[in-house]
Amino acid sequence: MIVAGPPLRFLVVDDDADVQDALAGFVERLGHVAHRASDGVEAVGALALQTFDFMLLDLTMPRMSGEDVLRWLRAHPGWGRGLRVIVVSARAQATTRRPDGVAADAVLPKPLRFEELRDVVGGLHPSSLASASPAHVG
Repeated sequence: MIVAGPPLRFLVVDDDADVQDALAGFVERLGHVAHRASDGVEAVGALALQTFDFMLLDLTMPRMSGEDVLRWLRAHPGWGRGLRVIVVSARAQATTRRPDGVAADAVLPKPLRFEELRDVVGGLHPSSLASASPAHVG
């Protein structure tokens, strides 16, 4: 995999282990590094300890929803500085804005196709472009 520039760091947040594995696989096929969180509580913990370039965030999760994670980011702007959030959710069609009116960087519906993620990441961070074969997750 050829990536222009250093690999980007992604936080993949989804309570479905199969979806989480597939999304992390997409990130790795793009030549980047995927860290995982199974719910919003784990995501907030990871964001408090590390910096990430992107977060792939499901909205519907136990303990702490994706919307709650976005509210936490709004209340703690220093933790998410430079973070691009891509909402990946079956509810994505109805969700085009973060809570409190803060616009999402991108919203993608499940099932997600590799090409959709590649194109959105490439549009938000052009040096992340890489070629790989098609697939989808949902």
